[in-house]
Amino acid sequence: MIKSISILGSTGSIGLNVFKIIDKKKGDFKVNILSANKNFKLICKQINKYKPQIFIINDEKIYKRVLNKFKKKRIKILNNYESLNFKKISDITISAIPGIAGLKPTIFMTKKSNKILIANKESIICGWDLIKKSAVKNNTKIIPIDSEHFSILNLIKNHEIREIKKIYITASGGPFLNFKKKQLKKIKPNDALKHPKWKMGKKISIDSSTLMNKIFELIEAQKLFNIPKDKIDIIIHPDSLVHAIVEFQNGLVKFMYHETSMIIPLANAIYDGNIDIQSLYKNKNPKFEDKIIQNLRFSKVSKEIFPLIKLKNKAQEYPSTPIIINAANEILVDHFLSKKLQFLRINKIIMSVLNDKNYKKYAIRKPKNINHIIEIDKWARETAKRYV
Repeated sequence: MIKSISILGSTGSIGLNVFKIIDKKKGDFKVNILSANKNFKLICKQINKYKPQIFIINDEKIYKRVLNKFKKKRIKILNNYESLNFKKISDITISAIPGIAGLKPTIFMTKKSNKILIANKESIICGWDLIKKSAVKNNTKIIPIDSEHFSILNLIKNHEIREIKKIYITASGGPFLNFKKKQLKKIKPNDALKHPKWKMGKKISIDSSTLMNKIFELIEAQKLFNIPKDKIDIIIHPDSLVHAIVEFQNGLVKFMYHETSMIIPLANAIYDGNIDIQSLYKNKNPKFEDKIIQNLRFSKVSKEIFPLIKLKNKAQEYPSTPIIINAANEILVDHFLSKKLQFLRINKIIMSVLNDKNYKKYAIRKPKNINHIIEIDKWARETAKRYV
């Protein structure tokens, strides 16, 4: 049966991995909605190759260029999601717009999709209650497809929270795992973008180098699975083959292993586990026994190299602390990528924002709608800029 599929963030790394699956399984999908920001060439290529019914383009200038280029084609080019005046229009939606910008489209698509595969950390961190409420109301299934949360989902399936002693989210340690503290003073954007294991977008690559991505993943796990924060921790695993470990009260320990490819969690979520993963690859994967014998290495997180690990216990201090941390981090990563901020200043400024005299005033609020989230997000961004 052909399934309709929509991809929010179709030009990003997650979107491109979804297209690799579609290319291998051409008869299984009809591409319904695609959305992107401003990669004009790739947007045009995707329209020509996949012939989506609708393409939503956030950037006003790029929207007008694409609209003009395809005005004689049978495709709707839109500049916002509100123009979608349909009921359920997709069997599957991939939510992969980076940053807080992905929240509103994700909530919107819970009304239009049967199943949402969510890769947008920031949406969960800042607006999970709103996403969940809309998903329940519209009978839409939500599946996390970050490798760590997809792994946790499968490891704790058929288990109750009381059976779990500890959950460990693994971190590769990124490009600076074996650095000394003094070496971090000279880090440039290109250094931080060179992840040793994963091919990712710029924002997530920087977050991986600071370990902020793991702070976000702790918050995600707590929200997605209703796990108490004292039952989740981070552990370094340089080879990125084990993505999560669950220690049970009965003494048994389970872990989820798979190759460092987002195609694996994506394909399993799309096909509900009924997929021969080898059919999606040109070459055979290395033998499991060869990899696991050589590469099961774990260690504790170094607070000296990854000072942001201190946020582990503070990240959910108040209801809106995650929103504030996320907003400040987005600003600081952008400044670092623009070479306007030193690498080590990211941690220092985030701590300054959390110690600001107005922090508690915004952090104690419990957002009831997107406008509340936007207001808190705006304060955090402006405050981070002030400390820069």
